[in-house]
Amino acid sequence: MKLKILRIMAILTGLIGTTLFNRFMDGGALFMSLILICLLTSIYFIVKSVLKIKSNIETSKKMLKHISDSGTLGLALGIMGFLLSLIAAFDAIEGGQVELSGVVLASGLKIALLSPLFGLLTYSVSKLAILVLRIIQK
Repeated sequence: MKLKILRIMAILTGLIGTTLFNRFMDGGALFMSLILICLLTSIYFIVKSVLKIKSNIETSKKMLKHISDSGTLGLALGIMGFLLSLIAAFDAIEGGQVELSGVVLASGLKIALLSPLFGLLTYSVSKLAILVLRIIQK
């Protein structure tokens, strides 16, 4: 029974991991990587703040600004990636390289929205962490 559950979990993990990786690459490796760096930076500062919350409250409070800045940068990079991909798409349509159809437009917009979605996730994680840390610090 345990082996069967482990096999199912492995299959689900592989499917979800593959899907997330494909979405990551579809969103544009450059901007998605930069946003991922912002997310990891936010998580680093969150952990550092949690570790310093008892011993050095001032350092913990200073980390809140770093968490906020890295989350905001992730959101800004996501929006910038979205706008640049839209500009590239409109250039391709204008130049006659792509025939405009509903399917092509929907597919392009879906891909273009991945980077701001990931940026919004980064921003949300950082803001939620700030909220929780402020509550704990009081």
